[in-house]
Formats: sequence, C-alpha cells, structure tokens
Amino acid sequence: MSTPMASPVLSTSSSSVQSPDLKPLTPPNPIPPISNLQINGSTAPQRKQGLGNRLQRMFSQTGVVKNGTKEPVQIKEPPRDRATDGSSSDTDVSIASNSQRPPSPPRQSTTSALRMGRQSLSGDSAQKKEGVGSVKDKEPRKRFDIVSDGTHVHHLKSAKRQEKLSDMLRDLLGAKRKEEHQQPGDDQTLSLMSSWVDQLKNEKEKLASDKKGGPNATATLVEKYGKCQEIIGRGAFGIVRISHKTDPKDSKQEQLYAVKEFRRRPQESPKKYQKRLTSEFCISSSLRHPNVIHTLDLLKDAKGDYCEVMEFCAGGDLYTLVLTAGKLEVAEADCYFKQLMRGVEYMHEMGVAHRDLKPENLLLTTHGSLKITDFGNGECFRMAWEKEAHMTYGLCGSAPYIAPEEYTDKEFDPRAVDVWACGVIYMAMRTGRHLWRVAKKDEDEFFERYLEGRRDEDGYGPIETLHRARCRNVIYSILDPNPTRRITASQVLKSEWGREIRLCKAGEEGF
Repeated sequence: MSTPMASPVLSTSSSSVQSPDLKPLTPPNPIPPISNLQINGSTAPQRKQGLGNRLQRMFSQTGVVKNGTKEPVQIKEPPRDRATDGSSSDTDVSIASNSQRPPSPPRQSTTSALRMGRQSLSGDSAQKKEGVGSVKDKEPRKRFDIVSDGTHVHHLKSAKRQEKLSDMLRDLLGAKRKEEHQQPGDDQTLSLMSSWVDQLKNEKEKLASDKKGGPNATATLVEKYGKCQEIIGRGAFGIVRISHKTDPKDSKQEQLYAVKEFRRRPQESPKKYQKRLTSEFCISSSLRHPNVIHTLDLLKDAKGDYCEVMEFCAGGDLYTLVLTAGKLEVAEADCYFKQLMRGVEYMHEMGVAHRDLKPENLLLTTHGSLKITDFGNGECFRMAWEKEAHMTYGLCGSAPYIAPEEYTDKEFDPRAVDVWACGVIYMAMRTGRHLWRVAKKDEDEFFERYLEGRRDEDGYGPIETLHRARCRNVIYSILDPNPTRRITASQVLKSEWGREIRLCKAGEEGF
C-alpha cells in the first residue's frame, strides 16, 4: 500500500513520491535540492560554477516559456544498476529547449543529473591538464563511499553554513515568488522547516551589522579562544561564530572553536537569563561522548552576554546535508542513525534528556562523525544518587518531531520523547520528507493515516518502503504512539537491525 507522506523536505523530481491527487496541507516553499552537475561534451575545461550560479540556473530551467506557455521539465527514469534497499532512486532531468536553432558543433548540450549529491564528469571537459601534453582524468570525491571490505567513509565538504545560505538567499526568494504564480494543481515541495526562507529574508542586513570580531570579543575570550569571525548559525536568541585561535609556535596553524553568543529573551529577567544559560552549560559540559558535542567554556562578553565555547564541526548540520542531498543512501543514513542512538543512550544513562532533537541540532564533522548539540531545552530527569526517573511536563521542541503524548498527557517520560524524535529524523534521512506536520490525530491527516496504517496488515506506506523487515519493525516500535510500549535507545542498539548497522571509524571515535 502506498500512502503519501506529509511535509516533504525536498525531492529530486516533482512526482516521484507524492501522489498527484494529494495537495499540500499548507502553501509550500519550493527549495530544490542542491545537486552537482554532470557535464557531457568535448569542450575545453571550464571553471566550475559557484553554488549561487548553479542554483540560479536550476531555478531558471524549471520550465521554459515558449509562445506564452510554460513547457514542463521532461523527467526520465534512469535504469537502476544496483539495489539499495529500495529506498534510493536516481533521477535524470532533461530540459526542453526553447530555441529552434541547431546545436553548434563546438558547444554541445549540458545535462544536469541529480544523483544523491554526487558529482560526475565525463568527456573532455572532465579532464585536467597536469603538465605540457599530459592529461589525466580526475575522479571527484563522493560524499559517501563503501570500501571493498564492507566498511564505509564519509567525505563532507568543510562549508561555512551561514555564508552558503546567504549566497542562496536571492535565488530562494525568487523561487518563492515563482510559487505565487503556479496553478493550484502544480506539484510542489515543502522544506524541513517551512519558515526557512522567511528567516533568511534579512540575512544580508544582519550579516552586515555584525562586524568581524564583533564588539563582544573580550580580551579573555580572545586570549583563550582567539578572535570570533564568520557567522555559521543564527537562532532566535543568539548567533554562533567561528573563533580562530592561532598557534603561538606556528602562525600558519590555528584551532577553530564554535562560540555561541546568547541574547536575553524578551521580558526575561537577568536572574532567569543567568539560570537558563548556566543550566544549559552545566548539562552540556558534563557530557563526554564521541556523539555529543564537547562544550568547553562559558564566558561573559563586554556587553554582559554569555558566550558558550564548543568544539567546531566543519561538516555543518544534518538538516543542511538532507536539504542538499534530497535523501541519504541507506548505509549512510543507518550510520548517522546509530551514532544518534549512541549519543541518546549515553545521555539517558547520565540522567539527561535533550527534548529538542532535530536535524538542525545534529552537527557533523567532515569525516562523518555526528554530534548532538544545543541543550537549551535539556533537563535532568534523574540525579546521580537517584534510581527512579522523574516524569516531565510541558511542550517544547519543533512540531514534526514532538511526540504525541506531549499534547495529551500532563506528565510523560522525557526519554520516550527523545526516542520518538529519533524515529522521525531517520525517516527524514531516508525519504527526504516529513511523515507529518504534527503528531495530533485531529489536526494532521497524515498522522491519522499513520495510526490507521499501524492497524492495517499493509502497514504505513512510507515506512513500508524500508524493505528490510528488521528495520521496519524497529521504526514502528520507535514510533509507537503509546509511550509505555515505545522501545528505548538501548533496545534499539541491541536489536538485530541495530547490531548489524556498521559504524564508520569517525562516528565510533568522534573525529
């Protein structure tokens, strides 16, 4: 049974997942995946286009206007060369030409191939001269590789996320304006975070107002951790910068740190502000695990705002990775999921619940090590001398990842809430889409269909696309609407599927 999924993150084709008779619940923000180009032809080597230019080119080719009408993109399904658990399908996109001119012999056509974020070059344009009369093909590095011995490695680009988002701003806003002129029946995509474009509208102005180094770089902060420079993240009540600490023995070497600059919330008293931040720091700094961010220090800046110093993860966050890739390969998603469950299991053993697990709060190193960050909503449900866990209350987190009991129960187990969010995150990695907007039966038709699918022999369509039965069974157990029956993080790792997932070395050791 194939059941459509709600709130898609992004998709490489306009009709590959969502059935045509189902309309989005809310007006979507079309954010196509950022895919590398496959270039065919015999032209001379050309300079690689920047991310902004490539995005602009992709947006301009979503449809071609000819004689006052818009010709659709022609989509061809390529042959599958190997099975990948039935979850990964590559799509080639060919753009209909709007010109009747015959192709010029020296310049052949360019075709963009959306292949899970990989880049492949063929023809003479993929060749690079390495000397006089010497030409050698250079294969680009893939984001994810499976080695002959069965192990795997991740190769993530060291990208400054905020700069990348700023470069995409103009094109994304242009895409949003395009959406307003589309017909109601057009197939459209939704992002992981529906307000993502709106949050970026004033990005350039905000970046311009924050000078490099900033007025908050106190002598103590600079001496200990270097000068705060480029912004890599921005939230409602603070920003995150990269701090550069130069090695005194070698000026060419530097250590990078992530510095989170907090801001007081509106109408928040100084006492509550200090209590909130010191509580977050006490929780995060007490945790030592390869899959949990290492928090180093908490300092005050010149204006009296607190700055939290953490290890820097150059690979960005999981949200950006899924956004750019569309969806992850099976072994790739499994590796990240097992790292996530290892971190969650450790936190729960230490008596700490995160309460806000989502892809944006999962950082990555360039080698593929996943680290849980942002303990602003974290809480201790059991002290070191206690044996029984305390129940918690209150609604917090991001809607698609919030467990159903948070809406219905006065008190609930925070550990079960974390595990639920992990299941939603895994499905986002595998499908590139949200299962639902909110886990409330009366407010979300997709969640209601999920509850019906659990009772049906055919199951729930999106989860049934996970062809391995062991995997499906664990995901159904994680996403059990009854928290008392929900599987724990330790049980996930001890399950047959959890044991058979192979971790990369970086994920196991945390580098």
